[in-house]
Amino acid sequence: MIFLKAQSSLVSNDVATFGILIALLALIFTSAQSKHPTLRKLYTIFPPLLLCYFIPSLLTSFHIISIDNTDLYKIASRYLLPASLVLFTIGVDFKELWKLRHQAGLMFLTGAIGIIIGGPLAMLIVSSFSPETVGGEGANATWRGLATVSGSWIGGTANMTALYEVFKPSPALYSSMVMLDVVIASSWMAILLYGAGFTKKIDRLLKADVSTVEKLKDKVESYQQGLLRIPSVNDLLLILGIAFGVTGFAYLVADNIVPFISRKAPYLEKLSLTSVFFWVVIISTLIGSALSFTNIRKLEGAGASRIGNIFLYLLIAAIGMQMDLLAIFKSPGVLMVGAIWLLIHILLLVLVARMMRIPFFFLAVSSEACLGGAAQSSVVAAAFHPALAPVGVLLAIFGYVFGNYGGYLCGLLLQWVA
Repeated sequence: MIFLKAQSSLVSNDVATFGILIALLALIFTSAQSKHPTLRKLYTIFPPLLLCYFIPSLLTSFHIISIDNTDLYKIASRYLLPASLVLFTIGVDFKELWKLRHQAGLMFLTGAIGIIIGGPLAMLIVSSFSPETVGGEGANATWRGLATVSGSWIGGTANMTALYEVFKPSPALYSSMVMLDVVIASSWMAILLYGAGFTKKIDRLLKADVSTVEKLKDKVESYQQGLLRIPSVNDLLLILGIAFGVTGFAYLVADNIVPFISRKAPYLEKLSLTSVFFWVVIISTLIGSALSFTNIRKLEGAGASRIGNIFLYLLIAAIGMQMDLLAIFKSPGVLMVGAIWLLIHILLLVLVARMMRIPFFFLAVSSEACLGGAAQSSVVAAAFHPALAPVGVLLAIFGYVFGNYGGYLCGLLLQWVA
């Protein structure tokens, strides 16, 4: 998913904006612990994570804070995300996590198929009552723009850019597709974060078998309780040293791998293997996983995953501030196509989840791994439980790898429908 730029705003200084986001997070989570009946009712309706995402988007939409020339999202996604993945994975029970592979894989495949067939079906539906919305000729043919969106919605921004080079929509059309990607994907992420607060109710509706997921969560929580201690300064420095040390090492390795692949095997770009961030996510996750088999795992008791949570909350706020809520009114026709497309994707996921009794967690994370990417899917997974964040990352990696192929197939189907 890629983001829009905002207009001139009241606050444009990065440090001031960062201070606002940190203060906002502190206010949300402090008030969420309040026993005041009004606040308790508020957070029953609106989970804290949703507000961490939604309030910054309001601040951006009404030009209180600026995203012009800001590095906050880059810092949060490129530095804090890999560091949080390290901290989440060093305490993970991978034996239990491995048991989730079948349901996770099935739902990701279902989500990807929903995107591939959903685009052409949405275009067909809209053409029946508003042909001008999905018309156009040459570089302005709507199907060309929608084909690039399919790359983003199966993989990520890199896949969208790659398919832009393949299908070559006009710059004006591509800009409207960027807006579609932003509004639809961001709105859906907000709904998923909201739904995470009602997991049990949704699982009952799906008649889901939640035993495997609950067993993993219970095992992690009991392990954490057994190790829980007041962290010393040394503990905190060690946690930060490992998190950012591994992140730095991952970038060092990635910066050498990517040029090598680009020179020796440029065709691997189709699998996103020439993306530095792709390798950083993989290397950080692998090293964190390896450390979970050592004594470093005991740092979980000193708050490793809790510090990882703070990094993740900052990422949620940074993602939220990239979304312009008012953009929904700028191109309603294109957004209608995107909304129908997303609805087909959701209906297919719900149908398979209901038939196979798969928990809402897998539906949500698989969907976000498609429409978002590593950053967004790990956020959604962690909204269910921090121990589940690696599931979101792994599914997003599959999306990066298969995004170009799935998007290309979707593009051919869109062309056929047109």
